[in-house]
Amino acid sequence: MLYVARLKGETMSRNEPIDEFIETIRILRAPGGCEWDRAQTHESIARNMIEEAYEAVDAIQSGDRDHLREELGDVLLQVILQSQMAEDAGEFTFDDVCRDINEKMHRRHPHVFGNQSARTPDEAYEQWERIKEVEKKDAEKNGQERFLDGVPRSFPALMQAQKISKKVIGIGFEWESIDDVWDVMLSEIAELRDAYAQADKDERGRASDDASVALEVGDVLFTFVNVALKMGIDAETALRMSCHKFRNRWNYIEGAARVQGRAVSDLSVQEMNVLWDEAKQVE
Repeated sequence: MLYVARLKGETMSRNEPIDEFIETIRILRAPGGCEWDRAQTHESIARNMIEEAYEAVDAIQSGDRDHLREELGDVLLQVILQSQMAEDAGEFTFDDVCRDINEKMHRRHPHVFGNQSARTPDEAYEQWERIKEVEKKDAEKNGQERFLDGVPRSFPALMQAQKISKKVIGIGFEWESIDDVWDVMLSEIAELRDAYAQADKDERGRASDDASVALEVGDVLFTFVNVALKMGIDAETALRMSCHKFRNRWNYIEGAARVQGRAVSDLSVQEMNVLWDEAKQVE
């Protein structure tokens, strides 16, 4: 790719900003560029993709559009950098990435680019999911993908549990009623209590070295995700709401302590509980 600098006052083409950015990354990865960027691999910075995506979501939820603009740039950096690594290795290019996603968008929007119809957002979403499932089934038949391979193992565990459950529910593997799920939930809690009772524990009562206890905790959490699904609740969103609520209440405690000229760690448990109740009252 040849990069030609834009003259002052010259109108920027639609593609010029992205072309400039791609060229910047190419230079950073080329001989004589940045040693850190040149040393990276797909695997070494995989975690960065997750972190940048989460920071972008935080910016969305905060309502700070300037911050969102910055974080979207960081997400784009990860896409371009991974694409440049692939091009350097002769695997694929950023153009290939764009072509693939453009073809997918056309394929999954036949009500826009084809002769089908979708009159509501729900109908459009359901159509997308149907087409996606057909594509997945074709991949499974060809041995290219197993049914649950579409749920990335790198997802946070709660999100994985929810995605896995939704997929198997989609083909009919589910409990008939919410009462059935509650029964399983109670059974899993009983198994957890038994496993903990039998586990070796330290002086503080922790069984952190007992894998059977950890597995039973996981079973309880997985089952509760299905309780939420039966209720029509997105467990990831619900837990985020609780985390947000906890942060706000803790910030109240911290602020009250600061007014008193104290650190939170200087407060007694009783004092913290009093301030916690105050925080609940002012919500």
